[in-house]
Amino acid sequence: MGERIYASYWLETGDDPARAAEVIAGEQSSGTFIALPSETPALKARSGARVEKLEVLDVVAAPSLAGGMTSNTYSRCKLELSWPLENIGPSLPNLMSTIAGNLFELRQVSGLRLTDLELPSAFGTAYPGPAFGIEGTRKLTNVQNGPLIGTIIKPSVGLSVAETAHHVHELVTGGIDFIKDDELQADGTYCPFDERVRAVMRVVNDNAERTGKKAMVAFNLTGDLDEMRRRHDLVLAEGGTCVMVCLNSVGLVGLRELRRHSQLPIHAHRAGWGYLSRSPQLGWDFAPWQKIWRLAGADHLHVNGLRNKFSESDESVIAAARSVLTPVMASAPMIAMPVFSSGQTGLQAADTYAALGCADLIHTAGGGIFGHPSGVAAGVAALREAWVAAIAGVPLTQQAERSPALREALGFWQ
Repeated sequence: MGERIYASYWLETGDDPARAAEVIAGEQSSGTFIALPSETPALKARSGARVEKLEVLDVVAAPSLAGGMTSNTYSRCKLELSWPLENIGPSLPNLMSTIAGNLFELRQVSGLRLTDLELPSAFGTAYPGPAFGIEGTRKLTNVQNGPLIGTIIKPSVGLSVAETAHHVHELVTGGIDFIKDDELQADGTYCPFDERVRAVMRVVNDNAERTGKKAMVAFNLTGDLDEMRRRHDLVLAEGGTCVMVCLNSVGLVGLRELRRHSQLPIHAHRAGWGYLSRSPQLGWDFAPWQKIWRLAGADHLHVNGLRNKFSESDESVIAAARSVLTPVMASAPMIAMPVFSSGQTGLQAADTYAALGCADLIHTAGGGIFGHPSGVAAGVAALREAWVAAIAGVPLTQQAERSPALREALGFWQ
């Protein structure tokens, strides 16, 4: 028996659950809407998807999604399907079509969410995963302990090249570890990519020569394949140590090809994640989704942040971060670095550390740094002190007694 792909779902259906499960399995493998003579028992046994588990959780009176079959009751279930690896081979784009393709559109389906994914070792052989991950990122930034203290250049768009470089100067002289472009900052008229990279890296390199500390800057090179390769090469030539890409914008092939070309860590932004995840009755959980992107080569993955400005719960954020730190498979761990962002300050440090159980992360704060009354350097220092306190198990107020920057920050981190 060959290796198999396993995917788990939350399913809601107005049909008999067992029949609906078989319809889904057929649609996503050898079957179609009518029985065909060519789908022989031997072919189905070889290539058909299998219903591995089906458990009815409860029954409701109304469907979650419109447009499906009409019924008096709708069953909500746990469903696990499996496919023979031989159907698609170790191919991430074709895996996506198999586990998350037409099944969402079936009439029998009034709700469906992909909750887990287990892949055969052949995927770990075919895809290299992160080139740098946590260890490589720490080596490039020379941050061996604690989180990387980071920020996002704001405003998102509208700053000139000179204004951007000025912000970066404030940050690097203030001791920041990590800086990233906003996902909306790409190659616009006000701040062209090439000019931005050259100006920013002059500041970063000059500061590194003076202090010995070189901040990592993730430049957003999201674009067509040739654009991304060329932009990567410019960042590398200017002494940069990271590039950033928006995953849903460039797709699996885009990330895979960038990974093949890149000599730098790939900072992966999940812009658009809400349209895949926000409805609990439709889409993806983060755990299976991020596994695919780590295989394709993401070194850092955004997971939102505690008490964030978006709709995601703290429990979901921590589950996402833990999934990024969990091996993809025993033979190929491919651990990436979770990135916490969205309305973050030092107030979330202790809870983040306690919930995650480690500090292998990038903690980015925008307003929490730039808004410090004593300036950017004090904002960086305050966030760093908050993490010193978190790891030591010391209350922020106690840590603030020996840190004026933190003490002042507590007055505006609200």
